[in-house]
Amino acid sequence: MFTENRFPIGVSRFSFVSLQKKLNRMNITEILLLAFVVNLGIALGAGLYETRIVLPLWFHPLTNRNYRVDFEAMRKIDTGRKFWGFVTSIPLTLLTIANLYFAFHAKAPLYGWWISAAFIILIERIGTFTFFIPTAIKLQQGERLSVSKTTSLVLWWTRLNYIRNALTFAALLISLKAYLIV
Repeated sequence: MFTENRFPIGVSRFSFVSLQKKLNRMNITEILLLAFVVNLGIALGAGLYETRIVLPLWFHPLTNRNYRVDFEAMRKIDTGRKFWGFVTSIPLTLLTIANLYFAFHAKAPLYGWWISAAFIILIERIGTFTFFIPTAIKLQQGERLSVSKTTSLVLWWTRLNYIRNALTFAALLISLKAYLIV
């Protein structure tokens, strides 16, 4: 029931040599898609965590349909500089550009799946850089904002954040399908 290495039959120990051999056989398409899938998975999990855990620490609904923003919590937690910059702002953006380039040169059926996932995340990246990052900066310095302006920004943020997470989820599923084709 056991091999000569004392492992149950069918179970082998982890080997960096076998991992290195597998990595050596991967081409640029597989590497880019795998990195894209992994980064999207991390971004989705972190985005859902931020939606459920972090945003309620920042945005407090008031009884008159307005919001109070805990500016100090936003500055203290500062997920943009402490986390997102290292996970999505730089890496996911660069991976998206690289994946778009290589997807344009891919053949069917990989082309359709891969270009769709990369294009969806390109839209998400544009939204992040044109809305979410500038809005976070405004809200962190928001003591000067009126209650109505603050409430408007918070409402837009929370609504668009669900769309951003949905886009990331869709791109993750589509990129997984593309990776299965490779």
